[in-house]
Amino acid sequence: MKSLLGGEFDAWLKFYNSDDVFRGLRVNTLKCSADKLREHIGFELRQTPFCLEGFYIPSDISGIGNLPLHHAGAFYVQEPSATSAVTMLGVEKGDKVLDLCAAPGGKSTQIASALGGEGLLWSNEIVRNRAIILLSNIERMGVKNAVVSNCRPDILCDKLTGYFDKVLVDAPCSGEGMFRKNSAAEEWSAEHVKSCADRQLKILNSAKRALKQNGVMVYSTCTFSREENEGVVEEFLKQNPDFEIEDSGVSFGRPTLDYARRIFPMDGGEGHFAVRLRKNGAEMSVPEVRNNPSKLPDFAEDFIGECFRDKPFGESFELRDNKIYAFDKPLPDTRSLSILRKGVILGEVKKNRVEPHHCAFMALKPEECTSFIDLDTDSEDIRKFLHGEELSVSADLKGYTAVCVNGITVGFGKASNGKLKNKYPKGLRTL
Repeated sequence: MKSLLGGEFDAWLKFYNSDDVFRGLRVNTLKCSADKLREHIGFELRQTPFCLEGFYIPSDISGIGNLPLHHAGAFYVQEPSATSAVTMLGVEKGDKVLDLCAAPGGKSTQIASALGGEGLLWSNEIVRNRAIILLSNIERMGVKNAVVSNCRPDILCDKLTGYFDKVLVDAPCSGEGMFRKNSAAEEWSAEHVKSCADRQLKILNSAKRALKQNGVMVYSTCTFSREENEGVVEEFLKQNPDFEIEDSGVSFGRPTLDYARRIFPMDGGEGHFAVRLRKNGAEMSVPEVRNNPSKLPDFAEDFIGECFRDKPFGESFELRDNKIYAFDKPLPDTRSLSILRKGVILGEVKKNRVEPHHCAFMALKPEECTSFIDLDTDSEDIRKFLHGEELSVSADLKGYTAVCVNGITVGFGKASNGKLKNKYPKGLRTL
């Protein structure tokens, strides 16, 4: 670090001897605006330099994951500088974007916000239990247009050669930028840094295959070591002369390799590295196949009309393993790939009825649901709902009803005779 920072080493060391780490969140614009979050969250939000939706939060705030607005997916708790990579990726509506090392989902859900429900997000995680966490966060943030997979990068990218406009490789690393926050320092060694760099280069050489010609790839880490950052990029460019570093147009952090960016604690974040790479060459096309919609039984068609207004999930549904999925994006041939989810589960068929799924309500605005109630973030009713308790409601309410907090959907229940039977998933409930 002395050789890397020179005269700034003492300033960096001062940060690392401090317990006052940078803490932040990112507003989920699929479900909430920054102004609305400021109005209801109950503490000050200060803009970070790393993305428009990123904010610093006070260091003394605790239990933020238990807030009703967090349950509703209004925001994602995220280290401030971690939002820099997606900003540099420059996602546009309609893009097809691959997040190759996606768990737990901070950068994937940031990409989803930038897509605004258009285009395609493909989020992949090789470790199965981490992929399940990724899927949970995709659900909580109300993402409709995502595929979540649990594949090895080389297998996935070989299958999806030349398909994506943009690819993010937020690579597993030695985590030096996280040493103040967790126990990553206990696992550090020079050998670990070397093994990380070897693995990162292999992942990049897999990721390049999934990228269209003239597409953009961002490589990022949360470590400081030159071997895992500049060293990996330089070796990748040496092996792949059809790639070049390009200016992402950002001013945060500090430049390295001309247009790559390094972020140190002195720059307002715990630590990150990111570089934007462009793939040059002739365009190629990738064949896509649109799934044939399933013929749903009449009672399932009735269920969709009874629960949701104005066909918010379109008209393309797939009935698989007794679950109804909504996903209308054409895809390449995905057979042989381990896919956990395409789109949104609307419900599960049980005998001659359909039990709605939490995932469907999380992806909708209140007005897209046939029936809803709206609770205040400080109310006793929202506390009871998140705890799994029954609520008293108007006797006029009947059937499946969305539960919202300050206008943001957080789950659903079933109303009858002035009571709302709680359908909030047991694994998500507060203690």
